[in-house]
Amino acid sequence: MSDHPYRDLPQRNFWKRAVGDRHIADLADLWVPIALERSDRIATAGSCFAQHIGRQLSARGAAFMDCETAPEVFVSEEEARRFGFGVYSCRYGNIYTSRQLIQLFEECFGRRSPADGVWERNGRFFDALRPSVDPVGQDSAETVARLRERHLAAVRRMFETLDLFVFTLGLTETWESRADGTAYPSAPGAIAGRYDPQAHVFRNLRYPEIMADLTAFIAGLKQVNPSARVLFTVSPVPLVATASEDHVLPATLYSKSVLRAVAGDLAADHEHVGYFPSYEIVAGHPSRAMFFDPDLRNVNLFGVQSVMRQFFVGDLAKQFPEPGRAVADEDGELICDEEALDRG
Repeated sequence: MSDHPYRDLPQRNFWKRAVGDRHIADLADLWVPIALERSDRIATAGSCFAQHIGRQLSARGAAFMDCETAPEVFVSEEEARRFGFGVYSCRYGNIYTSRQLIQLFEECFGRRSPADGVWERNGRFFDALRPSVDPVGQDSAETVARLRERHLAAVRRMFETLDLFVFTLGLTETWESRADGTAYPSAPGAIAGRYDPQAHVFRNLRYPEIMADLTAFIAGLKQVNPSARVLFTVSPVPLVATASEDHVLPATLYSKSVLRAVAGDLAADHEHVGYFPSYEIVAGHPSRAMFFDPDLRNVNLFGVQSVMRQFFVGDLAKQFPEPGRAVADEDGELICDEEALDRG
């Protein structure tokens, strides 16, 4: 029999040996772990699912960055989380899209200023780019602006000093300001503000746009922090709702497929950019949907633990050993702006 180029490939390259003949719990070698030291400063941002990664990193002793710590006025950690503290490395709320990320980066380095950055609801004022972090709002637009300047300074310090930025891509769909293209984390009116079709427009970002956004972000981050690395993941959580003309199922698969393609290409093109397959682990058909709650949307604790078990392998498992059971099993409520789209 003649030789062929597949003959000597490792077992992980063959479906039958790597997947078909294995239980989902026995899958291995799903990624090549990045090199990390315990002293490396790690920051997280992105969609709701990114919160699981941050919790695990912190619980395992990583140098997880918390650049906007909660003031002592809060009586509990859970109350502080309701106001956006301790959810991600900065108090920016959910960053669902590539457009939000690049615009935040440009704003915190003084390269853009949103035309419509403050929303009002019932006489209270909210930061339109992170409306969920302040459930009660402020008494004036000026106060919101001052708080945003403080927030942007913290984000700027984070980008300038981090060693690894873990970003979980969540959506291609976004709502934008017609005035200057500012992308919002939630539709106007869902959390704060009012929807005005003359002022706001729906956008479903396509591959070239997302690639351009993230390429610009990677280049910008390299300028301000030459040693920074980036690790992309894609959230396995389906869309809570779609504003496109598609059914929510194909709309979800479109969104995740495009995000996965962009993240993979960026990881292939840049030595300092990696990709971790959290989306494939949870949503891939070998899991038979066992990692989802009965609603087929929310990822259950078993799914989260399975993702984290695949993340912390090899040297990462040695550097960051599994925490005590009480911490590992903690799956407190996630903060998700998108949920507001399905409220009455």
